[in-house]
Amino acid sequence: MALTRKATATWTGTGKDGSGTVSTTSGALDNTPHTFLSRFVSEDGRAGTNPEELIAAAHASCFTMKMSFVLNAAGYTANLLECTASVKMDKVGDGQGVVGIHLDLKGRVPRIDTATFQACAEDAKTNCPISQLLKSVPITVSAALLA
Repeated sequence: MALTRKATATWTGTGKDGSGTVSTTSGALDNTPHTFLSRFVSEDGRAGTNPEELIAAAHASCFTMKMSFVLNAAGYTANLLECTASVKMDKVGDGQGVVGIHLDLKGRVPRIDTATFQACAEDAKTNCPISQLLKSVPITVSAALLA
C-alpha cells in the first residue's frame, strides 16, 4: 500500500535574515518557525526547528519502530527502546552539508543478550526506510541494554 505524507514550508526574506515556518498535515508541526539562527547558531531549539533536527526526529522514530519489528522477528519484545539520532553538519565544499548520522539506542528487552541486541540494532539501522533514504551519508549505531 503506497502512502504519501506531506509537510509545507514557507520562507520570506534573505537566507540569513529571513524566516519561515514548517507545518505537517498531522498538525505535529503547526507553523513551527525556522531561521538561519535556529539552523546554524541556536542549538537549544527555542528559536525554532531546522531541517537537520527534523531528519533526526524522523530517523529516530523510524529506527525504533523498525527495531521493534526486528526484535519481534527474533522472538523478543522490548519494554523500552529509546533512540537519540544525531545529524552532524560540517563544511562540504564551499558550504555546509550533512556528513554523518549517529543512532544512540538504549533498550530494555527481557532475556536478550548484548550481542543479539547489537545485531538487531545493526539490522534495524540498515533496513529502516529512513536509513535507506539516507544511505548516501555514513550512519552509525551504538546499542546498550538498560538494567
